[in-house]
Amino acid sequence: MLSYRHAFHAGNHADVLKHLVEVQILDYLGQKGAFWYIDTHAGAGAYSLTEGYATKTAEYVDGVARLWQREDAPAAVQRYLEVVRGMNQDGELRHYPGSPWFAAEVMAGSDKLRLFELHPSDFDLLSHCFADAGRRVKVEKANGFEGIKSILPPPPRRALTLIDPPYEDKGDYQHVVRAMKEALKRFATGCYAIWYPLLQRKDVGDMLRELKKLPCHSWLDVSLNVRKPSQDGFGMHGSGMFVVNPPWTLKAELETVLPWLKDALAVDDGAGYNLAFHENGHQKQ
Repeated sequence: MLSYRHAFHAGNHADVLKHLVEVQILDYLGQKGAFWYIDTHAGAGAYSLTEGYATKTAEYVDGVARLWQREDAPAAVQRYLEVVRGMNQDGELRHYPGSPWFAAEVMAGSDKLRLFELHPSDFDLLSHCFADAGRRVKVEKANGFEGIKSILPPPPRRALTLIDPPYEDKGDYQHVVRAMKEALKRFATGCYAIWYPLLQRKDVGDMLRELKKLPCHSWLDVSLNVRKPSQDGFGMHGSGMFVVNPPWTLKAELETVLPWLKDALAVDDGAGYNLAFHENGHQKQ
């Protein structure tokens, strides 16, 4: 399905959580030497918040805009906001970076990005976004679930792979599980970050149960609710990130950030968060 456009949702509460976690992982990997960033559903790369799709829903108002002027934000939130402010240097929140943009800004200039995007319009925008990046960034018009098979393991044997499908097609939940099983066969030591929506449907829970059975060294599951689930059963009340082989620092960082972030993004008293970590047969929650 090619109807989904992330521009409608740019900068919302789910983007905040996703990109905050992404930046924490990238910063950690960057301390240890060269690595790759791989994105299975890269989107357009960057988004306007003042024109086009984002203005139709204005989801960023209850997302990044709530954090924009906060002076009491924890260090991890400030680090995330550094990248957003770099795209809005006049101090006005007009643009929001996509996941590849966050990666390109955080990573060292010698580290490489491999980006997959199948939607023709977003592929064109993504290609334009990184037109001057040279060989550092390669953009492919392809299904990322299939595309990653050809590049794992990457030459440095170190990488963050972001798996962030739209989940408009119910099959995406099983596509994620299958892609992870294949990826771990090829590159068992890689770090993989899987974004997922919190919806009132069993597909999400089924996928998470399967992911927790993967043959990996460790996993971390973080989720953030910003509101009560709607009475009609529709809509996303939160989101999560399931990280396979996470940095050892990530759990402690999130334990510090999540209480503040929950309060900052809460829409009603249904807001909350969950953080679970599993390593060598031991689960902590």
